[in-house]
Amino acid sequence: MDIARANEVARRVVNELRKVIVGQDAVLEQIVVALLAGGHALIEGVPGTAKTLVARVLAHVTGTVFRRIQFTPDLMPSDITGVNIYNTATGEFVFRPGPIFADILLGDEINRAPAKTQAALLEAMQERRVTIDGVPHAMSRVFTVFATQNPVEFEGTYPLPEAQLDRFMFKIAVSYPDEQTEAVILDHVEDGFDSQDLATAKLDVVLDVPTLEDIRTTTRSVRVETMVRRYATSIVRGTRSIVDVSLGASPRAAEMLMLGAKAHAIVAGRTFVTPDDVKALALPVLRHRILLRPEVEVEGRTTDDCLRELLLTMEVPR
Repeated sequence: MDIARANEVARRVVNELRKVIVGQDAVLEQIVVALLAGGHALIEGVPGTAKTLVARVLAHVTGTVFRRIQFTPDLMPSDITGVNIYNTATGEFVFRPGPIFADILLGDEINRAPAKTQAALLEAMQERRVTIDGVPHAMSRVFTVFATQNPVEFEGTYPLPEAQLDRFMFKIAVSYPDEQTEAVILDHVEDGFDSQDLATAKLDVVLDVPTLEDIRTTTRSVRVETMVRRYATSIVRGTRSIVDVSLGASPRAAEMLMLGAKAHAIVAGRTFVTPDDVKALALPVLRHRILLRPEVEVEGRTTDDCLRELLLTMEVPR
């Protein structure tokens, strides 16, 4: 598939998402970029900001198999991956796959499950396979996780381990819509839209799994000039020297930043990556990969504040 065709499909996906999700253009673009790049995304926002809905709509318009897991404190790893069940008729164990065997998996409120259950996702997110009783089971080739979490509710939650956070290509921040957008949402509801019934949105299916695989292959072929690669490297390395940061981003962050920038270029219809592609994705790629010093967090500063200041100090290649 050529880049022009990939761009056409990507834009159609974004346009279909906009039929349902209003006023969150940056969020929709980042979600589509993650899908095209083959990366997982952690979506953070207060309840009622369409985090779950956007994953459902994305699966619908891409013609993929969708599963949802509601994470709770009593959720066990086998509830996600599946179990071997003894068949008395044959005298053999039969594998019953769990909901993780899907193309797009929504992990709702992922931080409500304990670390052992969260870790059940690690192998799947990295290797696209799960191992049950020593036997590996292959998963979908386009397996992608979109996980949600609530940033303001901490009772009964378990912070995600750094190793698992690093598996997410993006951490996407979803904020409240502005007044005009909120009014449009009510207009849509009055016109008959029902978020529980996506048929009311009259969505079109614009691609399928083989097409998505082709687009991901095309994405990796997008050209990244040396000066742009060095720019991405400088940003990632710069996070390790920020005074307010106790732990900077890993080399994997640079890889995710470059791959995401390639997908961002596809969405923009270009055959090459620009510094603006890198800069546009710096926050979603890095905000969950750096740790602030405790005293800085007490002052109310955020990782986004530090990253914006860092980007201002970076010389942008021409």
